[in-house]
Amino acid sequence: MLKSLSITNYALIESLEINFEDGFSVITGETGAGKSIIIGALSLILGKRADPNVLKDKSNKCIIEGIFDNGNLPLSKLFTDNDLDYDSQTILRREILPSGKSRAFINDTPVNLTLLSKIGNQFINIHSQHQTLQLSDSLFQLNVLDDYINKPKLLLEYTGIFAKHNLLSKKLEQLIELNNKAIVDKDYFNFQFDELNNALLDEKVFDELEKKAQFLEHAEEIKLALSETENILNNEEDSVIGGLLNAEKIIGNIQPYLTDANELHKRITSISIELKDIVSEIESLNSDDDFDPAELQLVNDKLSVIYTLIKKHRVQSATELIKIRDDYQEKLLSISSLDLEIENVKKDLLIIDNNLQQKANILRKSRINGSDSFSKAIIQVLKQLGMKDAGFSVKTELLPNYTSSGIDKVLFMFNANLGTHLGEISKIASGGELSRLMLAVKSLINKKLLLPTVIFDEIDSGVSGEIAGKVGAILKTMAEKHQVISISHLPQIASKANHHYKVYKLTKNNTTTSTISKLNKENRVEELAKMLSNKKVTPTALRVARELMSE
Repeated sequence: MLKSLSITNYALIESLEINFEDGFSVITGETGAGKSIIIGALSLILGKRADPNVLKDKSNKCIIEGIFDNGNLPLSKLFTDNDLDYDSQTILRREILPSGKSRAFINDTPVNLTLLSKIGNQFINIHSQHQTLQLSDSLFQLNVLDDYINKPKLLLEYTGIFAKHNLLSKKLEQLIELNNKAIVDKDYFNFQFDELNNALLDEKVFDELEKKAQFLEHAEEIKLALSETENILNNEEDSVIGGLLNAEKIIGNIQPYLTDANELHKRITSISIELKDIVSEIESLNSDDDFDPAELQLVNDKLSVIYTLIKKHRVQSATELIKIRDDYQEKLLSISSLDLEIENVKKDLLIIDNNLQQKANILRKSRINGSDSFSKAIIQVLKQLGMKDAGFSVKTELLPNYTSSGIDKVLFMFNANLGTHLGEISKIASGGELSRLMLAVKSLINKKLLLPTVIFDEIDSGVSGEIAGKVGAILKTMAEKHQVISISHLPQIASKANHHYKVYKLTKNNTTTSTISKLNKENRVEELAKMLSNKKVTPTALRVARELMSE
């Protein structure tokens, strides 16, 4: 509830502070006294855009501050999610600087206007002419019906499934888009992969091919070198092996006379054996006639393919080519997996779609079932408000597609007089009728839900006499559940209030200011008498005022 409101340097207000009580409060005053100014100031702490022209003193800033009792409103999570301190009280403050800039604060923490509006509207609901026009909006009508039916869990379950449905639908669209692009790319990927794969890319094979090519290109040179080496080591006339054998024989002859000769003989014998083995291997290599020009051409052709691919893909080695080939293979596999993923998402979406349909139908059924009760309740309140012949019903149409609210379009159908057909509110209801309809709606929602402070700005427009008294009675009944503040010019409504505030003007030093004060019982009687007798208070007016207050 709103505990207090302080206003400084705003329009005709120099400085004032109002403390509000629970229950039903009324604010009265002469036309132009400043009642609407208070609503304007309240709007600023609800996030309304600021106009620097509202500054009374253009050299000083304007400050609007409201203190609210959080009561049982479920606000803790909202505050925590927005990094705001949460306590039993909340202070909303708005400052408008002479420069035209404005600042907003919640519990002394600077915030933007969006957050100020979001949290401010949790505390105050201002019923104005603009909101009355909302009554003609189909979505607003749907929300009103849902609030009356009061099955938030059902709506929450539906919206949760709807959100999942939207996510899956979006995912499916993205996968199909990716798959369509992949199909276009598939032929290109296949060509690149096949070209690389057909090159029989393998690091070990590539190294062997390069060595084989090098050997075949130098085969004649290798054969000549082996022949020459064999000739040096083992020709008939002057071979290294022949010399070693002769040396072995000579040293063997002096072994009996020279102790060291035995060791020398062994070493020469060992070298001779090793050389014979080398010669044997050279002879074997030299005897292999594996040089084949056709094989060289085949090897060079294979290497040429690989070298061409290296150049084509702008890499430096076969290893990098292998990586590119594997990447293309992975892309081709991912295209295949996209088909499978699309099928899986379609299956999941079908399950979600069935769940969504079930929940939407349950929600629709609850709305249709609740519509009759809601219509009867509205008609009953309208009768209390003097519209004894009014008709009202809720028309529920099936939408072609799911929305965040279900598959229903709700239309409030109304007529004010006998013999006329029910029609859409936006096409048939007058301003005064809309005002009373909105009051009826709010009085019913009040019975179902915990609402914030409700401020009615000129709810009595277009009504008088007995009807005005009934409007006051309804407002007082609403105030049993929460704080209700009404700005009114009718004594029948003002007399029903638990608390009465008067807005009036003061003139001092050629300057006019607006202020407000809370009236005691006698002051209230006098104020009601003035309202009844057009300023000139008569004994009759005083008597009627007391009677109104005693009702």
